[in-house]
Amino acid sequence: MVLPSIEMPAFLKHIEVENFKSYKGKLIIGPLKSFTAVVGPNGSGKSNFMDAISFVMGEKTSSLRVKRFSELIHGASIGMPVARSASVTAVFELEDGTEKSFMRSVQGSSSEHRINNILVSSQGYLSELEQLGINVKAKNFLVFQGAVESIAMKNPKERTALFEEISNSGALKAEYERLRTEMLKAEEETQFSYQKKKGIAAERKEAKLEKEEAEKYQRLKEEYVEKQVELQLFRLFHNEKSTENFEVSQKKKQHEIEKIEKKKEKAEELLKEKKKDAGKLGRDLAKIEQDIREVEVEITKKRPTFIKAKERVAHMQKKMESARKSLAQARIADEAHKKDIHELQEELRQVEEAKAAYEASIAGQSQLQGRDVQLEDEQVQEYNRLKEEAGKQSARYLQLLDSINREQKSDQDRLDNEGRKKTEIENKHKQKGHMRDDALKRIEKLEEHIRTSEAALEDQKKLRADLQSDVGTSKDKIQNLQRELESISEQLGDAKVDKHEVSRTKKKTEIVENFKRLFPGVYDRMYNMCEPIHKRYNVAITKVLGKYMEAIVVDTEKTARQCIQYLKEQYLEPETFLPLDYIQAKPLKERLRNIQEPKNVKLLYDVLHFSPKDIDRAVLFATNNALVCETPEDANKVAYEMDKKTRYDCVALDGTFYQKAGIISGGSLDLAKKAKRWDEKQMSQLKAQKEKLTEELRESLKKSRKESELNTVESQIRGLETRLKYNKSDLSATQKQIADLEVELDGLQNELNMFGPTIAAIEKTMAERDQEIQNIKEKMNNVEDDVFASFCEQIGD
Repeated sequence: MVLPSIEMPAFLKHIEVENFKSYKGKLIIGPLKSFTAVVGPNGSGKSNFMDAISFVMGEKTSSLRVKRFSELIHGASIGMPVARSASVTAVFELEDGTEKSFMRSVQGSSSEHRINNILVSSQGYLSELEQLGINVKAKNFLVFQGAVESIAMKNPKERTALFEEISNSGALKAEYERLRTEMLKAEEETQFSYQKKKGIAAERKEAKLEKEEAEKYQRLKEEYVEKQVELQLFRLFHNEKSTENFEVSQKKKQHEIEKIEKKKEKAEELLKEKKKDAGKLGRDLAKIEQDIREVEVEITKKRPTFIKAKERVAHMQKKMESARKSLAQARIADEAHKKDIHELQEELRQVEEAKAAYEASIAGQSQLQGRDVQLEDEQVQEYNRLKEEAGKQSARYLQLLDSINREQKSDQDRLDNEGRKKTEIENKHKQKGHMRDDALKRIEKLEEHIRTSEAALEDQKKLRADLQSDVGTSKDKIQNLQRELESISEQLGDAKVDKHEVSRTKKKTEIVENFKRLFPGVYDRMYNMCEPIHKRYNVAITKVLGKYMEAIVVDTEKTARQCIQYLKEQYLEPETFLPLDYIQAKPLKERLRNIQEPKNVKLLYDVLHFSPKDIDRAVLFATNNALVCETPEDANKVAYEMDKKTRYDCVALDGTFYQKAGIISGGSLDLAKKAKRWDEKQMSQLKAQKEKLTEELRESLKKSRKESELNTVESQIRGLETRLKYNKSDLSATQKQIADLEVELDGLQNELNMFGPTIAAIEKTMAERDQEIQNIKEKMNNVEDDVFASFCEQIGD
């Protein structure tokens, strides 16, 4: 096996090996141009030579395929080292022609490093090699097996790290980081200086404006004093004129007052009389109302009796109507019977007339035939005998007919009696049915009355409970409300509001409302959304906020420009806008919250409540990390003496403002007036609270006057309870009556069912007997014909 040719550095001259692994004794290998110069044609000695090169170049034991340095001595692999030490020396030829040797030797279990036979540390040894361009850590001289593959598999970040290690740029990393930190710090200081310069310019501009405003204020104040003197003189002149006129007018009014006083006395006397009459009438009215309530109670008590009597009258009327119908039917039946009797009498008269006519016709026919019936004595006797015989037979038939007629008459009477009983029971059944139906309707009405009464009673009881609760608690509540109203009235009385300022504030509020209506990104004015945590900070916050106190907070620059355009179009006063996306707000400096000396030093941002939280950026911009202190001395100390390198904006509670640029401005009367705006918000809250308490007091007074209404409700409850009691008892009685009627109706129906078979049997018997009567009558009519038949033949008739 032949190793590929690996070019050695041009300045490596030769290598000296002594008792190192397979090299026994001392051996000089070189000059070296490539590894092929020291490796045999079949590749023998390759690995040991590579180990020697690795050893002298400072590689670790893990790269030399041994666990301990002692194993590198020749013969140690078989347990019998030939010497106590081994060494490898690499000789380099430098550019100036001189030589430099690097030797690494093994002494027992440790190793030594020498340069030009001078003992050095391993770190110095590696440093010298690095100066010659050999970086052991980066492995830029010896490339081990698999190194190329491992480098190819690295990601770009790992390759970059390897490149920095090979190029030795990693050694410059700390210096680079240090210089980069210094650069960032320098940039920050530059930016801070620029911002500080910019802030100083703004503060100078603001101080200049404040100075001009103070001078203008002083000038206007002097003019105001002059005008005030002129105004007072003008008023005095006109007051004298008015005094003279008022004195004349007073005398006239005094005379009129005397007349009016006399009329007033007469009117008061008349009023007293009318009050007496009104009191008397009021007592009469109360008595009448009491009588009305008593009468209503009596009516309520008698209402169930009235309902029961009314139901009884209705029942009797229905019963009378039923009796009238029965009487009419009886009259119709009587008329029918009379008609039947008249017809039978007429038929009897016609029969007798027919009989007489028949006998007359028979006698006439005998005379016309010229016969004169002359009977012999024997014939006469026979005739008499036959006549007697015929009479006997007729009498027997007549007797039988009478007997059957009596039975028929008896059955007819029974039939009539049964029919009458059936009719009576039917009428009674119908009457009981009507009574049951009426009772059912009455139950429905009573149940409806009971439901209505129970609902009304429940409502009245709820009303009574509410009235009792209102009347019971209203007195204490009235006293508490009156005390609270007095306290609020005192607070409102102490606050004096300038009418002109109120009008101006109202106008500015209308402008903001118009903005909110037209542009959705408008929030409100700064002082409307902010509020000091305590009154003691009012002046300080007002001083720091300054012109931003009335600034309008908007969401974007675009919204601010739209609002400005609207102000121009409407010819309104200029306004200041704070667009949240455009203003440059400095972050809050947390370290300023930890100031211990002087005491009670706070960030102005921390003593200010604001809502909504979206305007936080605008609040930070307006406060600008300003501090608030108790006294001007503390403010001066914190602003200029606390930190030698940095100054702070600091304001005292009295309004003295120390700025970073060294400008100092103090409080003024105008500042105190502006600070009252924070109180105006509280005043509006007190007014709203006063209106609310006044309304509650009015309602409580109304409730306290409900005692008479409570008495009326209790009277109505008693009446409803009495009515409900009678209705329930009446309902129970009616239900019992319906049950009794049901029993009676069942009994009457059973009786009616029994009448049918009885009447049918009687009618059947009477029909059979009527047929028998007809047969007997026929036989009785044929008796004379049968008896005189032979006699007539004898006499030739």
